[in-house]
Amino acid sequence: MPELPEVETTCRGIAPHITGKTVNRIVVRNRNLRWPVTKRLEEAITGETIRHVSRRAKYLLMETDSGTLILHLGMSGSLRIVNAIVPPEKHDHIDLVFPHYKTLRFTDPRRFGSLHWTTRDPLQHKLLRELGVEPLSDELSGDYLHTQSRGRKVDVKQFIMNSHVVVGIGNIYASESLYMAGINPKRAAGRVSREKYKLLAEVIKEVLTDSISQGGTTLRDFVNDEGKPGYFSQHLNVYGKTGEPCISCRVPIREIRQGQRSTFYCPKCQR
Repeated sequence: MPELPEVETTCRGIAPHITGKTVNRIVVRNRNLRWPVTKRLEEAITGETIRHVSRRAKYLLMETDSGTLILHLGMSGSLRIVNAIVPPEKHDHIDLVFPHYKTLRFTDPRRFGSLHWTTRDPLQHKLLRELGVEPLSDELSGDYLHTQSRGRKVDVKQFIMNSHVVVGIGNIYASESLYMAGINPKRAAGRVSREKYKLLAEVIKEVLTDSISQGGTTLRDFVNDEGKPGYFSQHLNVYGKTGEPCISCRVPIREIRQGQRSTFYCPKCQR
């Protein structure tokens, strides 16, 4: 699944191509995504100009004068800029066609992505209104995490991956951040100190910022706006390194299951 850095990279990639451009037409080849695409979309968006492109959590927001398109890439979705004359392939479900045949094409083999239209405040949409703080914002701090974690017995890794607490910290970034902060992923969230949470908040920002600068991690489904792989090899300390020596203490990295996902950590460095 594309994570926050991949979505942010997509946002930055498509924005220069479509901001200030008018939608000449929209082509919906398959409405059966995670939620059905409304039949009113063609009438609503045609003739509208994209004023701003932004990201909230893993959602892309394309704002016009009349409303906002809210797009989620799902587990396998991607966006790219193509010429409208390029024949669509099997999983190319939606095209936004702009002047000079420039087209934003949404591809989603597994169809877990979604596209919504709202004329209200998009941040109050049912999919967005209960989301937690953005990890790269000033709202994410050690004090915030410490306050939110009090009394929670859930593992700290599950806690920071809870989108109602903080958005966009996927499995890879949770494992890496906890390693860099020296926190055992199995520790109860309510038993992590304020000082450790301050370090964790700083590390989360560092890990995500570094990943964004590199275009995201090696997720095979991500494609950037030019149709080329939008990821780059990124140095990972623990994720996917079961049995390999820790770069700090040389103790083998362990792998466990938490919330049906693999967790990687160093049993010596992370307490």
